[in-house]
Amino acid sequence: MAFEFGSFLSQVASGEAKPFVGYPPFHFVGGNIDEPTVPADALADALGDVIRKHGASMGKYGMECGPQGYLPLREFICGMLRRRAGMTVAPGEVLIATGSLQAMDLVNAALLDKGDVVLLEAGNYSGALSRFRALGVDYVGVELDRDGMRMDALERALSDLAGQGRKPKFIYTIPTIQNPTGSVMPIARRHQMLALARKFGVPIFEDDCYADLVFSGSRPPAIHGLDDGGQVIYCGTFSKTVAPALRVGYLVAPWPLMGRILPLKTDAGSGALEQLVLAEYLPAHFDAHVAELLPMLQQKADTLCAALDEHFGASVEYDRPVGGIYLWVTLPENVDTDGLFQVALEQGVEINPGSQWTTDGAANRHRMRLCFGHAPVETIKDGIARLADACFAEFGVPVRSGNVGRD
Repeated sequence: MAFEFGSFLSQVASGEAKPFVGYPPFHFVGGNIDEPTVPADALADALGDVIRKHGASMGKYGMECGPQGYLPLREFICGMLRRRAGMTVAPGEVLIATGSLQAMDLVNAALLDKGDVVLLEAGNYSGALSRFRALGVDYVGVELDRDGMRMDALERALSDLAGQGRKPKFIYTIPTIQNPTGSVMPIARRHQMLALARKFGVPIFEDDCYADLVFSGSRPPAIHGLDDGGQVIYCGTFSKTVAPALRVGYLVAPWPLMGRILPLKTDAGSGALEQLVLAEYLPAHFDAHVAELLPMLQQKADTLCAALDEHFGASVEYDRPVGGIYLWVTLPENVDTDGLFQVALEQGVEINPGSQWTTDGAANRHRMRLCFGHAPVETIKDGIARLADACFAEFGVPVRSGNVGRD
């Protein structure tokens, strides 16, 4: 009989994961990307070259570059952020993290205590929401529109908290290709957010993980790039452009804060091979690689929208994506996407229920997030057809009389 560990578990280990049994055939969840777009051959060439040239440096923790990560990669990130995001950053302000999630965990650990409050978009990344809940942090959802977080709502939330004698530890925002809504905050609104942050004396934590995937190839400057007072913390990743499984993200923070964050990164440094290969590959290939991704992703987004129009018709509402890999879909209020998740999964289709991606889950159970980054075009078409069948069987939506397509 196997030893029973149940009575030895800590309170932190109260949750239980299920064994992984593989992805379903029609997979519209997570941040996975199209496997053929991973530049495997070029990465293999870069790995061979850089290991022969610099592999011996892995004999020391930090590879002679210190705990913030491989210096050539940090230098590339500084140049990339200057060109693409309008940011002026020094390598000493950049920390290589094991994915942007570790960057988020480090910021949370440095700034948040139980009972603190954070402001964020009312529709938001489920990973951020779950982390705040686990830390015992109060989060206040700020209303969104098609241009992202509304500044009148943000000012009202800041004023309300000030009236209670509470100051948020930071404003967490995803301004460029917001997750899950896909909105892009205009420059004027970014300046307004900065002005409010200064007025109320609150930092901004800018999550820019999808900003390279604006279909037009032109993105607004990062909020960090508009800030001249060192009030913005910033994180990004190569997960959505190169490969999620590389687990390479980065955090940008001014040194006084970075000096407090570094002792919290207790993993002895992120993986060396990943940093070495990206530092070798990215300078010559990154811009061209991203440029090739954009029309492919736009085609997938268009395919998803067309499939929803064909199979759900007027029963769904959405804003057509301008970038990224997600679509935020609103269904009639009688559709509970937590229930739809279960019945669709039985048909091999997996979705993200809206309750998991909002600060008010109960009010958003009729919404769902669909990821189009991973599935091939034909899989998207077939998967949405199956999803419509499952939704009709469970909720009578979409109505199957007449033409369900849009004019």
